[in-house]
Amino acid sequence: MTTTSAQTGLTPQLWDDKFFSSYVRANQFARYMGTSEYDMIQVKQDLTKKRGDSVTYALVNDLTGDGKTGSTTLKGYEEALMTRSFKVSVELLRHAVTVHEWDEQKSAIDLREAAKPQLRSWATKKLRKDIINALMSINGVRYVTGNGNGSTTGTSTAQKNEWCVDNVDRVLFGNAVGNYSATWATGLGAIDNTDDKLTYNTISLAKRIAKQASPAIRPIELQNGEEWFVMFAHSRCFRDLKASLATIHADAMVRGASNPLFHDGDLQYDGVIIREIPEIPLESTAWDGTAGTGLGAGAIQVAHNFLCGAQALALAWAQRTTSRTDIDDYGAQHGVAIQEIRGVRKMIFGKNSTTDTSDLVDHGVVTVMSAAVADA
Repeated sequence: MTTTSAQTGLTPQLWDDKFFSSYVRANQFARYMGTSEYDMIQVKQDLTKKRGDSVTYALVNDLTGDGKTGSTTLKGYEEALMTRSFKVSVELLRHAVTVHEWDEQKSAIDLREAAKPQLRSWATKKLRKDIINALMSINGVRYVTGNGNGSTTGTSTAQKNEWCVDNVDRVLFGNAVGNYSATWATGLGAIDNTDDKLTYNTISLAKRIAKQASPAIRPIELQNGEEWFVMFAHSRCFRDLKASLATIHADAMVRGASNPLFHDGDLQYDGVIIREIPEIPLESTAWDGTAGTGLGAGAIQVAHNFLCGAQALALAWAQRTTSRTDIDDYGAQHGVAIQEIRGVRKMIFGKNSTTDTSDLVDHGVVTVMSAAVADA
């Protein structure tokens, strides 16, 4: 009887495909990724089939005209599509580990399997940090130094102030539109720990801001046709939101162990899914909050929260994850590496420019700054 054996070149390829799928699926943002203009994180893999160092996205806004009814002439009353473009550059990312005890590991595929947990954990965290950095970025410039990406510079005061001016209809300081200032530091200084915690009222206000922005931020569309916004919240802000919703959950939600009061997980209110992201750094004189003082009223700590709609972020892959093995030191060192070529950015557009290069505005994000005081 003749049997068919696995091709040696195919086995690592299958491993790479499974690794890529599992590491992306494990990411906290994975459920909001998709390929359409109505997904929060729009994914493209165009460059996996051709050469290049950037991917261009079309930014789409909803039609706002009333159209025509009955026998009224439509010719000459067409509405122009309000479309813009956004380019995402990609870069090579890679990491490696050395696996020992090779008396138990005899083949390349075993080597990959042995290293898989460590490499998947690194890749998952790396993508998560890159997404957070993209959400916090100011016009494509990394907001903070560090945060796992080796950056040594962050956005300047002038860049933050310019962003405030251009995103006046896409930023909320605390719980009142009146807290807005064209000066970033002044806006933060208006946030106190009494009136400006993240609450269910903040959620509704941020949603209204998204809908009333010009152009409006579109909600994401689920497969069943439902429309939702998604907010990613700092842990301390999520704590305050959960406390503000306690009475609503007690009175309006199902009784018993499935009530959000009794278990951890995403919150939902007024058509917004709120998800806790512990890795969002605090806003302070030190990027990760480990030193320095807070920048809110009375030097309290404050933090970013992000209400996101469709096309908030762009994630482009030019090369999906691939693995490589290496033997060194006369066969004593056995290593395995993974690499991919990708880029992730917050989508922005030029609000008052046909060239999309000036007066830059966040396309699908309302940034909400809230009090984030430590537990007493």
